[in-house]
Amino acid sequence: MSLFVTTLVEGLSKLNLTDLDKLKSIILNTKGKIIILGNGGSNSIASHISCEYTKALNKPSISFSDPARLTCYANDYGYENTFKQFLKEFSESNGLVILISSSGNSKNITNCAEYCIDTGLKFITLSGYKSDNKLRSYSNRAELDFWIDSNDSGIIECIHEIILHSII
Repeated sequence: MSLFVTTLVEGLSKLNLTDLDKLKSIILNTKGKIIILGNGGSNSIASHISCEYTKALNKPSISFSDPARLTCYANDYGYENTFKQFLKEFSESNGLVILISSSGNSKNITNCAEYCIDTGLKFITLSGYKSDNKLRSYSNRAELDFWIDSNDSGIIECIHEIILHSII
């Protein structure tokens, strides 16, 4: 078996099944829109999962991957505030925000965690790499915090997608 697959299986074996059950309950009981945000590969995960939640679970869900809006917001508000501005415009008080950052240090994602706290929005975090990354500093205010103990972005992203896909 390849090292990647072995490492992936090892990472999956560390998942807390109780947290996956909590995730399912939170998603299924969310009354408002679910917004899923991430950069790069995490943005692809966000886009994919938002479609799945809408289609398979009948839960209104969106991601932020429109290039015109992204570049507009980056130009007008600064890249570190693009997703925060999106939340300001599209979040709902009875909704949920899912924040994905492999490193846990993406400023535009950590700014969203702060925005969620300031406005009382429910949010979930998914990160990896260092256990003391910036996004995890908000874990005590998050509904759930999923941290993947790996320094391989491929492993982290695969497990993040499996976590989010596991409730369907």
